[in-house]
Amino acid sequence: MEITDSIKDLFEPELMEEILAVGKKKTAKEGEVIINIGQRLLFMPIVLQGTVKVSMMQPDGRELLMYYLSASEGCAMSFTCCMQEAKSEIMAIAEEDVEMWMIPVEYMDSWMHKYPSWKSFVMRTMQNRFYEMLRALDMVVFNGLDVRLANYLREKSKITGKTVLNVSHEEIANDLASSRVVISRLLKKLENDGKVLLYRNQIKLLKDF
Repeated sequence: MEITDSIKDLFEPELMEEILAVGKKKTAKEGEVIINIGQRLLFMPIVLQGTVKVSMMQPDGRELLMYYLSASEGCAMSFTCCMQEAKSEIMAIAEEDVEMWMIPVEYMDSWMHKYPSWKSFVMRTMQNRFYEMLRALDMVVFNGLDVRLANYLREKSKITGKTVLNVSHEEIANDLASSRVVISRLLKKLENDGKVLLYRNQIKLLKDF
């Protein structure tokens, strides 16, 4: 995919020229780590195609899902690390095969002052992720794990555009800060209710889900 096909409408022509001149394309296979915790970021990724899962590490060593990135989106947590020249506090993993455009971090600050569209893009990204994290917090505080699991599966299906999800019970448990045994029991109930079909490391969402 050409970069202009994905993000050409986000930025003014002058900025697009700079983005093309200083950036570079990067691809990642499904399951590949794009950004790791503690990594010093030299480039800020914008997703061109595919889906990226962004997580944080809990004190007990388990991952906690923060949000997903899809085409034409950037990572809010990466923005803050780049601007503060801090090490990454998140892990970004390719949920499926991904194409990204990598922008050197040294341009980010000057573009904030030089290009209104870049400032708008950064602020909109921060706002959207903030609201997503508020919704995630609301889901944890006010809903049971069964509701959170159903929402998780629907969101993953929406993001990937697929009804067959390549995900293990262990991965779901990590993302929802639960245990594999509990997740397996809830998934089995969904299958018995005619909502999903369970396969090895795959879950198919049915029409009634």
